[in-house]
Amino acid sequence: MTIQGWGLILVFVGILLALAKPMGLWLFALFEGRKTPLHAVLGPIERGFYRLSGIDPSEEQGWRRYAVHMLIFNVALLLFTYAILRLQGVLPLNPLGYAGTSEHLAFNTAISFTSNTNWQSYGGESTMSNLSQMLGLTIHNFLSAATGIALAFALFRGFARRESKTVGNFWADITRITLYLLLPVCFVIALFYIASGVPQTLAGSIDVSTLEGAKQTLALGPVASQEAIKMLGTNGGGFFNANSAHPFENPTGLTNFVQMLSIFLIGVGLTYTFGKAVGNVRQGWAILAAMMFLFLLGTAVTYWQEAAGNPVLHNLGIAGANMEGKEVRFGIAASALFSVVTTAASCGAVNAMLDSFTAIGGMIPLFNMQLGEVVIGGVGAGIYGFLLFAILAVFVAGLMVGRTPEYVGKKIESREVKLAVLAIAVLPLIILGFAAIASVLEVGLAGPLNKGPHGFSEILYAFTSAVANNGSAFAGVTANTPFYNGMLGVAMWIGRFFIIIPMLAIAGGLAAKKYTPETAGSFPTTGPLWTGLLVGIVLIVGGLTFLPSLALGPIADHLAMTNGQLF
Repeated sequence: MTIQGWGLILVFVGILLALAKPMGLWLFALFEGRKTPLHAVLGPIERGFYRLSGIDPSEEQGWRRYAVHMLIFNVALLLFTYAILRLQGVLPLNPLGYAGTSEHLAFNTAISFTSNTNWQSYGGESTMSNLSQMLGLTIHNFLSAATGIALAFALFRGFARRESKTVGNFWADITRITLYLLLPVCFVIALFYIASGVPQTLAGSIDVSTLEGAKQTLALGPVASQEAIKMLGTNGGGFFNANSAHPFENPTGLTNFVQMLSIFLIGVGLTYTFGKAVGNVRQGWAILAAMMFLFLLGTAVTYWQEAAGNPVLHNLGIAGANMEGKEVRFGIAASALFSVVTTAASCGAVNAMLDSFTAIGGMIPLFNMQLGEVVIGGVGAGIYGFLLFAILAVFVAGLMVGRTPEYVGKKIESREVKLAVLAIAVLPLIILGFAAIASVLEVGLAGPLNKGPHGFSEILYAFTSAVANNGSAFAGVTANTPFYNGMLGVAMWIGRFFIIIPMLAIAGGLAAKKYTPETAGSFPTTGPLWTGLLVGIVLIVGGLTFLPSLALGPIADHLAMTNGQLF
């Protein structure tokens, strides 16, 4: 580890915290439906959309109606993308003449981008046309991100409103978020990427001469526009197979730094928005403090392990840090920081190959996802996931003080606790269940390229990434098969929407409750004690997934040693 490396990490954290309030205030204006400076230009577009679609933005929706409209919208987008991918070969803007994708790949990819996962069982530059990249995939990068933020707004209203039957209007929320936040910010970021050397063209490729005089064909396309929302919306799906390790996606240390900031920007802003929504910004800062503690802990461990290097190589007399799978232009610190950022958020973009990290260094990205993607988390999904843990935390605190738990003025009763547990239990049940199935079937065992414990880790990581809606991979799994495309597709859908529905039910129930003023007997939810309790609850519940997977490592090692294969 170096002073420069720690300096990079501290500067990143400092700038991020400085941006939390401005971004939170902008989001709060959208949350309340107030005008922003952009309304003078974009307001007519918003109003025109409402007129064309017959939507009354002032018409409020209960949580059930909000959920139904959200599901219909996402299913329609899924079917649209499935059709684009299957018909790719006969559609325009296909300069390299790619055929339509297979049924199982189209199924997996459509669910992947609809659920904000962006798991890719394909290489983008060798599979997708420009039309598929722009219309089939990038549209999801905007709208899946907007859906997550809209759902966070609905939960915020549940805490903020008193004796209300509604949690907002889904169509108004998603329109304002897309029009006044995602599009303008991405426009600015995309211009920065273009100025930094990221391609933005409809050309499919270009022929160049190498230094040796040989001819090489380089894939091109509308990369900068997709890269901007890929990061800001915590989507993560790369235009190129190498993702943000590719110089056309992430050419310099400065673009790398901006990409990391983009991943966390909206997530940290939403914590401040939550505080404003409930009338006490200290509530938001307390949540952000817990998130940042977990993030910095993971970053420190990963940087330490990657800087220490591979002990196997050390025993062979080869000293130095673990540079395997990393880009020289980024180095150890920027690669380690990026890996933690992208898995603490549900982004999944990578600038280094996680499969080549040290055992402990690679464990942290896995652990981040198994915590439920709540360490900042995906846009919207991170904060509403963390608030589910907050509900469990106040329940535990209520047991300790012997009174009905309260949080930001709302009594937390058995209904809210049961729904929170139901949502949180999705991750360990589906991750371990699906990984177990893949580990005993021949079609599942055919996927990982490695045998023994690392082969099992590749399977476990794939399903963890899918259920957590992250999309990154220990890239040793051959996933473009009917089995893995089908299983991972189902896992991604469950991981997204089986958490959303209980969360919206909580929002509806909280909105209908009376406000309960804080008293001397109330458990404080803004200080260090509360932050520590939040961290503890997240780690304990996350351990329900992580500890069994640790236990399976030695078992897999033993079976590999005795039988020569995994299971």
